Amino acid sequence: MKKIFRYTTLALLAATLASCSTVPVSGRRQLSLVSDDQIQQQASTAYKEFLNSSSTKVITGTSNAAQVKNVGNKIAAAVNQYLSSQGLAQQFNFNWEFNLVESSDVNAWCMPGGKVAVYTGILPFTANEAGLATVMGHEIAHAIARHSMEQMSNQYAVQVGAQVLGVATSGKNTLIRGLVNNAYGIGGQLAMLKYSRSNESEADQLGLVFMAMAGYNPESAVAFWERMASAKAASSTPEFLSTHPSDARRINDIQKLIPQAMQYYKK
Repeated sequence: MKKIFRYTTLALLAATLASCSTVPVSGRRQLSLVSDDQIQQQASTAYKEFLNSSSTKVITGTSNAAQVKNVGNKIAAAVNQYLSSQGLAQQFNFNWEFNLVESSDVNAWCMPGGKVAVYTGILPFTANEAGLATVMGHEIAHAIARHSMEQMSNQYAVQVGAQVLGVATSGKNTLIRGLVNNAYGIGGQLAMLKYSRSNESEADQLGLVFMAMAGYNPESAVAFWERMASAKAASSTPEFLSTHPSDARRINDIQKLIPQAMQYYKK
C-alpha cells in the first residue's frame, strides 16, 4: 500500500510539474490544472446573467459610460498587441466587454475572458481617465495572469489529493465544473473570487505595465491609491481593497514598480 501511495504521489507530482503555465510580464510559473475554456464559458454566462439581472442597472449614453468603454478598449488593444508580439495571442482569445454599473459599492472587476464591470461608486476615487486606467489595468491584470484559473487549480489539486487518500469523487470534469460554478455562481448569483495578497501584488505589477502600454502614465497610479488609502482611513474598507489594503506599504511597492512600467509607456 505504501508503494502504491508513493508511486501515485510521484505521478501526481510529475503531472503537476507538467501542468504549469507562465504569467505574462512577471514570468512567474503557476499551476494550471483547469481548462481556460471551461472557466471562460461559465464566466461569460455569469456575466450575462449579472447584466440582465433585475438588480443590475447598466449605465449607457453618459460620458462616464463612454469613458469606461474607451479606457477598457485602449488597454485591451495594447494588451492584445503585447500578447501577439510574445506569441501568446492564441492563449488569450478574450471577447472583451466593458460596462459601467450603477452601484454605491467602491468596486470593479474583470472575469476570465475579459468581462469587465466598473461600479459608479469607484468613480469619485478614479477622478480622471488615468485613475480609471489604474483600476481597469489592475482588474484586467487579474484575468491575464489567470488568477482565477490558478486558484481553481490549487483547489482541484487538493481534491485530487483527497481522492488519492480514499475520498470518493465523481471524476475530473465534475470536480472542475463544481469549482467553476462555485466561483462564478449559478442561477444568476454572481460570486467573485477573493484574490490572495500575492495575486494582488502581481496585478499591481501587470496593471501598471498595461496602463503604460495603453498610453497612461503609470506614475499617476500613486495618486489613485493614495485616494483609496484616504477612503479606507475615513470609513470601512471598500470592497475593492478587501483582500489587499491600500496602505503605505502598497503605495511604496507600486512606486518601486513604476520604473519597470515606464519602459512600456507610450505617450
